Amino acid sequence: MLVSAKEMLNKAKEGKYAVGQFNINNLEWTKAILQTAQELNSPVILGVSEGAGKYMCGYTTVVGMVSAMINELGITVPVALHLDHGSYEAAKKCIEAGFSSIMFDGSHYPIEENIEKTKELVDICNKKGISLEAEVGAIGGEEDGVIGGGEVADPNECKMIADLGVTMLAAGIGNIHGKYPANWQGLSFDTLAAIQELTGTMPLVLHGGTGIPADMIKKAISLGVSKINVNTECQLSFAAATRKYIEAGKDLEGKGFDPRKLLADGTAAIKETVKEKMELFGSVNKA
Repeated sequence: MLVSAKEMLNKAKEGKYAVGQFNINNLEWTKAILQTAQELNSPVILGVSEGAGKYMCGYTTVVGMVSAMINELGITVPVALHLDHGSYEAAKKCIEAGFSSIMFDGSHYPIEENIEKTKELVDICNKKGISLEAEVGAIGGEEDGVIGGGEVADPNECKMIADLGVTMLAAGIGNIHGKYPANWQGLSFDTLAAIQELTGTMPLVLHGGTGIPADMIKKAISLGVSKINVNTECQLSFAAATRKYIEAGKDLEGKGFDPRKLLADGTAAIKETVKEKMELFGSVNKA
């Protein structure tokens, strides 16, 4: 059964650990993440970008696939199905499709419009028991066509959005999507501390978890980050393992590549990546 992310994130905030959001792109990724969460007794959030939703035949298909896999695999840890960086329109579609959590990324709007749209979605989500993530200050880099300039959020604007009653808040603090460049200046912990002071018990979200050093991750958690998103690292590990399989010429004695075996090494690599992140975030045995 899918659940809202609210309870798991409130527990994470209080316990000073973070729940991992791992984006899914197909059945194999979903299975690997769910199995790892169950093995580690960790709550987990499955992220779905708008592009991934389209690739997997629409949001209703995604809800059906994930719900069925939770049942068939005997998953008992809390699982939230979350729209990642959703537009206003996509957020409404995912609510209708049965997602248990959504993100409305209004960071590219003027703050007044971000507030207006977020407030409307807060009302809808509260009625349906769905968790809602909002964003202030665009996250740098590009993810699935969503481009952010790496802005550092205004703590006062963060408080304005938090006061609307959202479940969690993503704020730009120098983090970016994708691989971090060699000249990256690191996270702005002064900004994060100021946001934490103004938003209090509100769980904070760190996007772009791939490539951030472990010490920075732990410090961010100590300053109120309760949810950390990981996508690129899974993509890289999956691609590398799958490429090795192909390069090894494992074509089943001339019978052609079996897609189930072709994807097996990549799936195993994702499980290892998810395990490493859950251990780093401190969510193991927190279900």
